[in-house]
Amino acid sequence: MKGLLQRVSAARVEVSGEVVGAVDHGLLVLVAVEPDDTRASADKLLHKLLNYRVFSDAEGKMNLSLADVGGGLLLVSQFTLAADTKSGLRPSFSTAAPPALGEELFDYLLSSAKQVHGTVASGRFGADMQVHLVNDGPVTFLLQT
Repeated sequence: MKGLLQRVSAARVEVSGEVVGAVDHGLLVLVAVEPDDTRASADKLLHKLLNYRVFSDAEGKMNLSLADVGGGLLLVSQFTLAADTKSGLRPSFSTAAPPALGEELFDYLLSSAKQVHGTVASGRFGADMQVHLVNDGPVTFLLQT
């Protein structure tokens, strides 16, 4: 699994003009599922998302995690993140999981996050979404399991 983590001061996802998920201070994570991913991959990604130290401490160093600061977590499925872009001028999506597996593992990740973290929101799997964010920093990391 891949998670493109972005530290945000605010983020929201809209589908057909309706806000379906939003957080204030926290993380927006674009999530891609690949064919060999499993629930163990999702568990590992969730652990990293909650514990990766991307928030500043009192001295301005990135020493605090999402769990430490109690920020919101906004998960958005994005299969294009799994694209193979190594050759040519058009992405190949053969490296992305089939939609059924992608939805199953994304839903599992979302459900698991809601069980262990306070504020969790999401986009809508497979929908045409508009993602709005204020990237704080900017701070962006690509996490892979």
